[in-house]
Amino acid sequence: MTDPALTLDPRSARVLPPALFTDLYQLTMMHGYWRAGLHEQTATFDLYYRRNPFRGGYGVWAGLGDAVTFLERARFTPADLAFLADTGLFPDDFLAALADWRFTARVDAFPEGAVVFPNEPLLSVTGPLWEAQLVETALLNILNFQTLIATKAARVVGAAASSPHGGTVLEFGARRAQGPDGALGAARAAFVGGVTSTSNVLAGARYGIPLAGTHAHAWVESFPSELDAFRAYAALYPDATTLLLDTYDTLASGLPNALTVARELQARGHALRGVRLDSGDLAYLSRTVRARLDEAGFPDVRIVASNDLDEFVIESVIREGGRVDIYGVGTRLATGGGEGGGALGGVYKLVALNGEDRMKLTGDPAKASVPGLKRVWRGEGADGRLVGDVITRDRQTPRAGEAVSDPTNPLRRITLPEGASWRDPRVTVMDGGERRWSEPLEAARERARTDLQRTPEGTTRLLNPHLYRVSLGAALAEDRARLMEQLRARMGGT
Repeated sequence: MTDPALTLDPRSARVLPPALFTDLYQLTMMHGYWRAGLHEQTATFDLYYRRNPFRGGYGVWAGLGDAVTFLERARFTPADLAFLADTGLFPDDFLAALADWRFTARVDAFPEGAVVFPNEPLLSVTGPLWEAQLVETALLNILNFQTLIATKAARVVGAAASSPHGGTVLEFGARRAQGPDGALGAARAAFVGGVTSTSNVLAGARYGIPLAGTHAHAWVESFPSELDAFRAYAALYPDATTLLLDTYDTLASGLPNALTVARELQARGHALRGVRLDSGDLAYLSRTVRARLDEAGFPDVRIVASNDLDEFVIESVIREGGRVDIYGVGTRLATGGGEGGGALGGVYKLVALNGEDRMKLTGDPAKASVPGLKRVWRGEGADGRLVGDVITRDRQTPRAGEAVSDPTNPLRRITLPEGASWRDPRVTVMDGGERRWSEPLEAARERARTDLQRTPEGTTRLLNPHLYRVSLGAALAEDRARLMEQLRARMGGT
């Protein structure tokens, strides 16, 4: 029998991590819950983040497809249980219970590709306590990383599209990504965020992402001359050739040789597809190369630029008059690097147990969790633009004129506008442990594109973006304040 933890899921087409992909304390807590007879209590956990990545104005929600696949297939195999037995931490009766463990909970979440914001429940798990507890690590790992990369991709794609001449982005960060799985997750998330293609062949095979690539400097260095290398590559791919110009000298050698090959291809009924710049002053070089290509009668040859690009470098190239058509973005995209990047600080907090509110109080009011079963409401104005999100109790809806408050500062209040329509953007993606939601990756990509267009003016600005409002409904804010006081009194605080 095939190990279910190592099978390829037909929807995600990737090798799934096993149930052991968790932190040790999840298992020790599960053991404690089980031993105390608490493991089947109905718990609700909310997953959210507190600050937008990259000091930006939004996040792009990604990784949900992979997360649901993990939850569907998570099992403790005989080998897993043997390993846990060898640790000496878990008795045989608990390991026997784990042999039958399955994820049977309900999961409600924003659909993948949605534009999301801090302090709102992006995903909620409701089910037996020990099930919801175990999956915390995997959910945060998958969703934090892919949301980070999808957000970075959206920023980079937005910067490239700001050029009056247009511009697209391809992802090629596999060589600098955090391991093979990181490279796959990054390629997937970057596609959700708006890139057009990837250089990662395995990601193309598994996710259906279009592939793109040129050749390396080593190709040019392996031939007697640069022209010989260009001719050989063009002979292999006469209708799909992009030539790398900067192995020796971009303008004095690379471009003249590329023009020679372009003319030879044209004479044979083919066309040079593009040229690539990988070093130097990209704004100046791309302007110069564009002018010479046009003068030579090749206006359709596209210019590809690479070399440690991110949204700020791309914006600078465009501002200085660069004529780049395609930006190849690697390290700073696949790793989520750059200012304000590195990791998304998503958290996963218990908010209800057996129908009763639960709350992390903490010494920092801004980090106190929001208790109870909740709904998220997204407001739209008459023009279709988003006006803000409101979190309410499960059966309540926002009302025009209602005073709502910031989750991190109850003194910061706004009044909900007249004329806004409100809808709950979240969907039930799993129920009873079975998938209730599935869509192609292209649908998530399109959702991200349209959601970004509907955000308030300034939200997508790279620096000092507009602050999109996420608020607590009045009743929920009052219940939260009341529970805070009760907990402080119970614990002897003031």
